[in-house]
Amino acid sequence: MSLKDRIAGLIVAQGPISVAQYMTLALHDPESGYYATRDPFGSAGDFITAPEVSQMFGEMLGLWLAEAWESQGRPGKPVLMELGPGRGVMMADILRALKAAPDFLAALDVVLVEASPRLRTVQEAALKDSGARIRWQTQFEAEAGRPLFLVANEFFDAMPVRQYVKTERGWCERMVTAADSALAFALAPGPAPSSLIPESRACAPEGGVYETAPAAIALGEAIAGHVQANGGAALLIDYGYDRAGFGETLQALAGHRFADPLAAPGEADLSAHVDFTALGEAGRRAGAGVHGPVGQGALLEALGIAARAASLAARHPAEAPALKAALARLTGDDGMGRLFKALAFLPRAAHMAPGFAGAADAAA
Repeated sequence: MSLKDRIAGLIVAQGPISVAQYMTLALHDPESGYYATRDPFGSAGDFITAPEVSQMFGEMLGLWLAEAWESQGRPGKPVLMELGPGRGVMMADILRALKAAPDFLAALDVVLVEASPRLRTVQEAALKDSGARIRWQTQFEAEAGRPLFLVANEFFDAMPVRQYVKTERGWCERMVTAADSALAFALAPGPAPSSLIPESRACAPEGGVYETAPAAIALGEAIAGHVQANGGAALLIDYGYDRAGFGETLQALAGHRFADPLAAPGEADLSAHVDFTALGEAGRRAGAGVHGPVGQGALLEALGIAARAASLAARHPAEAPALKAALARLTGDDGMGRLFKALAFLPRAAHMAPGFAGAADAAA
């Protein structure tokens, strides 16, 4: 039985499900979920992430982490963690860049948070010669007392969202229903409790949508709380917004093309734009210093990606055109440079995060 048929059967048995529950089933069902059954990355998959565009992306992040460790006085027993490591490409690039910071590299324990057995196998193969001490976890857990240096690229966009639509009877949650095995969106008959809708959304027009990602907010708060209590730094990069509107952002990708999110659960990637304002507020509630968000392009340029591209081109002239194209894609406003944003959590007493000048909370 297909995952679509099983979801339809679940709905018939218990009633409509939330968009968040649908996303969770479509992406993480252990038998047929998208991430459980395929390698979605790269030209042969359904989408290309920044680390797949160029090694320079991961290298810049590695140097950012090393600078954060250095600026905090080289704390002992650091943990380097990546959420959603994909095919292990970015971590391989980070570890290679950290050869320029050998003391940090030697002190690190590497933790990869990956729920997919299939992708974990790919990551093991990609990192088998890295020389790093690596272990895997299925969910975020950080060891008390150890400073955490965490990166997450295109991780939060895949966390489930709930959607509420402004109607004449109030804010009604958007649900997924089924009829004759076909899935469709519908609104809950009654309004959601007013406590679930921020006062800032009161001005929404009828038909306006409020999206929220409770699991993502809780995870952001947990990460920031650990960094504040134990030291370290977290760098979160994703596509999203810092000024919330009233439109929906749920989308499906299959074969590098947009698809119907309900047509074939488990066969297309589902994601939604990240609300960086909400993530930043979560970090502040945890007591951490919140830096950003800033555009991915601005961050990479501040970290020296143009100089890195020039250096690589000088050593490999035949690759110069490809390097130029990769640089433009990673940093340009018509590429990833503006749509993708970066947010950082550091201890409030820590120095300014590299690349975030003018975009951080004041230290306590």
